[in-house]
Amino acid sequence: MDAGAEPVIRVHGLVNRFGRQIVHDGLDMQVAAGEIFGIVGGSGTGKTVLLRTILGLQRPEAGAVELFGRAVGELSRVEHTDLVQRFGVTFQNGALISSLTVAGNVQLPLREYRRVSNEALDEQSDLCVAMVGLPAEAAGKYPAQLSGGMTKRAALARALALEPALLFLDEPTSGLDPISAAAFDELLLYLHSQLGLTVVMITHDLDTLLRTCDRIGVILDGRMVSGTPAQIAAQPHPWIQAYFHGPRARAAAGGRDG
Repeated sequence: MDAGAEPVIRVHGLVNRFGRQIVHDGLDMQVAAGEIFGIVGGSGTGKTVLLRTILGLQRPEAGAVELFGRAVGELSRVEHTDLVQRFGVTFQNGALISSLTVAGNVQLPLREYRRVSNEALDEQSDLCVAMVGLPAEAAGKYPAQLSGGMTKRAALARALALEPALLFLDEPTSGLDPISAAAFDELLLYLHSQLGLTVVMITHDLDTLLRTCDRIGVILDGRMVSGTPAQIAAQPHPWIQAYFHGPRARAAAGGRDG
């Protein structure tokens, strides 16, 4: 991260625990404007807990979270409502509402936070559906009628409905075949460049990490080690070595070389 840049996200001294289990123990993290920042870690390291804490959905035991220079834990309800309109979120399973069409799902944030006409709702949902590479007829489909890849794109369209500056993605390529996952990666890179997004992504997909991320944060022993992919891969920690240099990593590298 540029040392002179004001971070869009700043997490300092974060502590989260459940009973006697300490999940985060003084975790620090910073994300600069325009970055694609990937978060990885083993099972139980609290990746989703970290995301929920950043979003203000979970109050930490200690530490502070700032978004756009504002302390999330100190915001009034009105201030928090203003803040949430500046970021979009996708969840691992898509979290689309099954009784609504794709267009209806995309329009949900607009109905919640904006006073706009039905015509404007339709225009914005059509724009977002097209932006994520879905065919126009997908707007009228229900989630049960979508493939896994289409569901991920529909969830992304909803996350972009309010034209956010910051995008959070929780396992965006999980469950996708390699071709669909690679297509989603390319879509993310395109949207990042066209919309000037800052992206924070939780993923276990090494291909996605190496293809899209400017920097990576690894949760280890309750804290975070961050750096460029090359810097992280050079770390001697056993988990990092196993993840970035194990058989799956070699297979991924072989695929890229090919």
